[in-house]
Amino acid sequence: MQFSFTEEQEEFRGILRRFLEDKSPTTEVRRLMETDEGYDPDVWRQICQDLGLTAVHIPEAYGGQGFGCVELGIVVEEMGRALLCAPYFASTVLAATAILNAGSEEQKQTLLPDIASGATIATLAFTEDNGRGGMDGVELTATAADGGFKLDGHKSFVLDGHTAGLIVALARQPGTSGDDGLSLFAVQGDAAGLDRTLLQTLDPTRKQARLTFDGVAAQLIGDEGAAAAPMAKTLDQATACLANEMVGGAERLRESALEYSQLRVQFGRAIGSFQALKHRSADMLLDVEMAKSAAYYAAAAVDDDAENLQPAVSLAKAAAADAYMQAAITTVQMHGGIGFTWDNDTHLWFKRAKSSEVFLGTANEHRERLIENWDAMERSVV
Repeated sequence: MQFSFTEEQEEFRGILRRFLEDKSPTTEVRRLMETDEGYDPDVWRQICQDLGLTAVHIPEAYGGQGFGCVELGIVVEEMGRALLCAPYFASTVLAATAILNAGSEEQKQTLLPDIASGATIATLAFTEDNGRGGMDGVELTATAADGGFKLDGHKSFVLDGHTAGLIVALARQPGTSGDDGLSLFAVQGDAAGLDRTLLQTLDPTRKQARLTFDGVAAQLIGDEGAAAAPMAKTLDQATACLANEMVGGAERLRESALEYSQLRVQFGRAIGSFQALKHRSADMLLDVEMAKSAAYYAAAAVDDDAENLQPAVSLAKAAAADAYMQAAITTVQMHGGIGFTWDNDTHLWFKRAKSSEVFLGTANEHRERLIENWDAMERSVV
């Protein structure tokens, strides 16, 4: 396993950072978060066509560039740092990965090239009104009809679900529970019987929608009733990417707090020279660097298909959630009174930190998963 980035990867990061600093300043973030679409089509075109970022981890056979989760992690880390408003996580990280894991060869050849080129914005709909992210929380039903399938029920908290042209939905056969009877389906965004409602959320930089399915025609992806394993793999991979995105935001907050502490003067001295703030800055640095290490390791574990992938992913998400949230809190405090105001940009990252904290499992849920995996590993040794 590689424990450092190559020269090419560092150059790739530098190109991304310069691009995102130019295209996603906080003035643009504030503008886009007030729109219903939540992204700039021209910038999205540049991301897809000029930089080819939507094709990073998609194999060349399906129109992609054939890189791995480490490179994808670099992309989302820099996007998290810049707080980019775009459907990238929904389309590339979630939907494309689900199709790669569950789809047949023919379905990959059909669906992935348009996602890789950016011609299609896709999303993965797996969470419902009950808010449970596990397989046992799936209530959307799929019934055979007219040589295909019809979906009935709801999906909620779907990233960019109101604008996606392709929805990959997780549904179950009626009468099944748990991991049994689960299948993935492709649904067109304009399908008859599909109602999409934009949700009011804490973090307007990442749009979410509630989808209502009323006899919506759907195409089966992969084998019927066999989606539990590929879906679990998809969520692990997406969680590793989310951890990388979160450490990008945490690092940006840490730098913001340090910069302000060196500019703000009290009692004739920069406030960063006071011992109490030095301690806070040191604690933030330690937390963020440890979370980075965990996130980078999780991405590498995905590429290596490591046996300890699940523990690595859970550790990364828990560490990133804690570091990001604590960095947001500390940055607000170090800015003093101005840190609580709308005019200061800190709250933009604070809200993203809070929404990401619960997305794909909270830190406590992942710690519980770590304990369960540890017990299972101990039993297998015995």
